[in-house]
Amino acid sequence: MSVQDGGWRGRLKGVGRPLASGARHAGRGLLDILLPPLAHDSREAAASAGLTPDAWSRVAFLEAPVCDGCGAAFECDGGDFAADRCAACATSPYAFDRARAACVYDEASRGIILKFKHGDQQQFAPLFARWISRAAAPLIETADAVVPVPLHRARLLSRRFNQAAEIARPLARAARLDYLPDALIRPLPTASQGGKSARGRQLNVKAAFAVTEAGRRRIKGRRLLLIDDVLTTGATAEACARVLLEAGARAVDLAVIARVKNAREPLK
Repeated sequence: MSVQDGGWRGRLKGVGRPLASGARHAGRGLLDILLPPLAHDSREAAASAGLTPDAWSRVAFLEAPVCDGCGAAFECDGGDFAADRCAACATSPYAFDRARAACVYDEASRGIILKFKHGDQQQFAPLFARWISRAAAPLIETADAVVPVPLHRARLLSRRFNQAAEIARPLARAARLDYLPDALIRPLPTASQGGKSARGRQLNVKAAFAVTEAGRRRIKGRRLLLIDDVLTTGATAEACARVLLEAGARAVDLAVIARVKNAREPLK
């Protein structure tokens, strides 16, 4: 079993069963079969994961138009004349190429994500995978493989599972993409990113990630979809994307459950 994977594969039986035929990159049509459109709008799907109707109704799902570079919502749709990137992404792009988030990171989504992340309520993982699959459909269509943001071994032992890996596994299976949970590792322990400034977050994860030798062979020349739970300043995803690109990846995109509402400040 992968180091980053949790021990509950059995709970995911039936999630994203392979289709009998069709190319791996069948795009939105494939996802529409496996993960019905508006899956995140289904009360039944939410209830099956233990999400109450009230909690579900308060989640602010992100819809187009959004910034192609960081996933932040645009205030209005400018039509054919609108830019596809916010000012920060246009002037100071991330190392990852594109980003999408399923919902806004606010009080409502934060409570659900923390239950999953720290409350050992892993039943939310398949639900979050469906949410991300809808929000990040354009990214999934062009991806070659899925890579979860890793945890350091000490944190993995204390938490007992990697939340990003638990989401990435069913998502990759549904999209029929290679799943690479151990290509990227976190050899250096770091303090929590919570409460830190954008610069502090960037310094905290600098040199925290590395690509394994086996991982180098599997990512070379490929477009990767990086999976994490929340996007705030983007420092963690930026650090991951940089080492993946340096190791030979052709490009890296990012997909998360939630992101902060406001567009980012450029990383210095």
